[in-house]
Amino acid sequence: MQLLLGFSRLIRLPNLLFIALAQSLFQLAIYEPVYAGHIPEGDSVRFMWLLLASVLIAAGGYVINDYFDVNIDEVNKPDALVVDKIIGRRWAMAWHFLLSSAGLVCTALAMQSPWQGYLLLMNLACVVLLWFYSTRFKKSFLLGNFLIALLVAWSILVVFVAKIDPVGWAYGTDFRQLRLYRFAALYACFAFLATLARELIKDVEDMEGDRRYGCRTLPIVWGIGVARFIALVWVSLLLLLLVGVLVYLLQLNYWVAFLFGFVLILLPLLDWIRRLQKAVTPSDFGKLSRYVKWILLAGILSMVFFYF
Repeated sequence: MQLLLGFSRLIRLPNLLFIALAQSLFQLAIYEPVYAGHIPEGDSVRFMWLLLASVLIAAGGYVINDYFDVNIDEVNKPDALVVDKIIGRRWAMAWHFLLSSAGLVCTALAMQSPWQGYLLLMNLACVVLLWFYSTRFKKSFLLGNFLIALLVAWSILVVFVAKIDPVGWAYGTDFRQLRLYRFAALYACFAFLATLARELIKDVEDMEGDRRYGCRTLPIVWGIGVARFIALVWVSLLLLLLVGVLVYLLQLNYWVAFLFGFVLILLPLLDWIRRLQKAVTPSDFGKLSRYVKWILLAGILSMVFFYF
């Protein structure tokens, strides 16, 4: 039982369920209504392979991240340590290659035809970037933050990329693809900005261990005050995006969706800003990091309103 619980912590099971939920809602609540009556045969099966690919690649990324972060995690979160405590380093490396390879195989099975080879190449790029993030980019100034935010946004965009006809998309001949792209871009931008803010706050939370092992994250280089300010910039951009969407929903008289966004996304974001201004201790920043997860969840759940 301890091994099973340790493995679930190693692969960040709640985060994997979040990815699965986001992609499932995009498929069921956005793609299928937009393409109603024009969904290719076998699409549901290919989507399941794509979802499994995303989950497996993400799991492999979490494993390799913990593999290279053993020393830092011994300082920042010793109680949550899995590698070298519950699962050996060799087994962790083996699981990384197994999960990542299985994810690429599932990606190949999700392709509509060999012409979609770009999908396999892009997921392979994700595997490579996750490796370099764990070995190098995580310790760098802002680069690691942007990389993780891009990969989170990709977990939404990959569903769109798997559906499109590149030729039709290039010439803009399919209005359904354009509409699907707008939804994908909206949720990808939301995920990107929210993740940027969260990653920066996590860097503040983990400063002690990061500094001890030579990391050059923004709060270490420029201080907590600057990190707090830049996190506020990301959240302010997120607020502008959200306000624009809420105004659009009002114009369409989508009152339920408007109230959902206002109460469960906009107000929590404003409360998050208030808490950020008062945060001092690593525990304070840890709570803020978890708070963003709930806001992200609310944003993803808002896809349900496009089903009706």
